[in-house]
Amino acid sequence: MAKKETSGSSVLDRILTLELARVAERAAVSAARLRGHGDEMAADQAAVDAMRRELNRLPIDGTVVIGEGERDEAPMLYIGEKVGTKVGPKVDIALDPLEGTTICAKNLPNSLAVIAMAPEGDLLNAPDSYMDKIAIGPGYPAGLIDLDAPIAENLAAVAREKGVKIHEITACVLDRPRHARLIEDIRATGAAIRLIGDGDVAGVIHTTDWEETGIDLYAGIGGAPEGVLAAAALRCIGGQMQTRLVITREEQVERAHRMGIDDIKKKYTLEEMAGPDVLFAATGVTDGNLLQGVKFGRNDITTHTLVMRSSTGTVRYIKAKHTQLDKFHLD
Repeated sequence: MAKKETSGSSVLDRILTLELARVAERAAVSAARLRGHGDEMAADQAAVDAMRRELNRLPIDGTVVIGEGERDEAPMLYIGEKVGTKVGPKVDIALDPLEGTTICAKNLPNSLAVIAMAPEGDLLNAPDSYMDKIAIGPGYPAGLIDLDAPIAENLAAVAREKGVKIHEITACVLDRPRHARLIEDIRATGAAIRLIGDGDVAGVIHTTDWEETGIDLYAGIGGAPEGVLAAAALRCIGGQMQTRLVITREEQVERAHRMGIDDIKKKYTLEEMAGPDVLFAATGVTDGNLLQGVKFGRNDITTHTLVMRSSTGTVRYIKAKHTQLDKFHLD
């Protein structure tokens, strides 16, 4: 569970910000070599291998709290796996080495390599289940959105604060049959919808810069692990988010209880999902609204990475050209 707000110096060193970017870069490059090849599993495995290898070089005593699944289901980067040199600060890590595996396999927009890091106990240890979410970017008064309110009320509140008509608001929603009613309700208000086929971490992040992405609000049911990663990003750049686990099977209830979640119907705020000092990095695998995908040159590789830290409010875009290709373990 995420800890309550604390004050004082952080256990996270500034140098880890750049190191986390490097981890995301390596995973993105490995996945990008397989984009458009139609093999989701191979692309995901390549990203996992690269991210794990780079994490184990970091001077941290890390534990994966949001990963590729339970230990019996994922050979690498499973929930509970220890990473790093074991000499350094104790940290929790949330990651998705390839967010949008289908997107990458089809070479569609907005596939990312994503990772977040926080002091031990400062990220929600969520089970691998669904999660209902609503999120907006920074600049709005606190408490503007409410997961339990009708979507029409949330859209109207955002429009009112932006000083625009509701038909000028755009909501991002995963294109899934389960969202048929949500989509119908949004369209009934006159608001626009940006449907995405995969990658709801990117969907939430897009709310943080609506002038660039055209997305004002994210809503709908996606993965709980992705929800924690998205919360880490919003914690860094500002914004609001409310979530609730969607658990329908008894084994999911038992898993949640093992992770320390007693109330599976609890509505989480952004602050309860990610603590006050979070590092977040995302590297584009394919071209997208916020990040360009990996570019392979004859003698170099170019990556585009978003790096953020919540305690300083710093947001960096790093466009890097890598010339030592052997560092990426390329064939």
